[in-house]
Amino acid sequence: MGQRRRRYSISVVAEMFDIHPQTLRVYEREGLLRPARTEGNTRVYSQEDVERIELILRLTKDLGVNLAGVEVILNMRDRMERMQCQMNELLQTMAEQFDAEMKHWEGREEEGLVPVSRRGLLRRVHL
Repeated sequence: MGQRRRRYSISVVAEMFDIHPQTLRVYEREGLLRPARTEGNTRVYSQEDVERIELILRLTKDLGVNLAGVEVILNMRDRMERMQCQMNELLQTMAEQFDAEMKHWEGREEEGLVPVSRRGLLRRVHL
């Protein structure tokens, strides 16, 4: 069985960061957060949401970025993460193809291929 992920209520998150719950509602209304909802329509925040709130607060309070700027930064960050995942997948596919190609050529000595030493080409003498 998988471990159940920790969820936080709006009041707990607001207390964590010493902010008013209304601030979290504003972040949601502005599209900066998307907390899950219970069947009773209560907001619940994941650990990822909490980390995102921490970043939003760092940008707004410490760096003076307005909410429109925060939205641009978060969108760019999300896009960069998606691109990094795509690049990792591409590199993994290329590595797998390279390994398959190497296995195909292992142990085969094709005519016309010339072995190379540290000093340069080696002459192959046929008897």
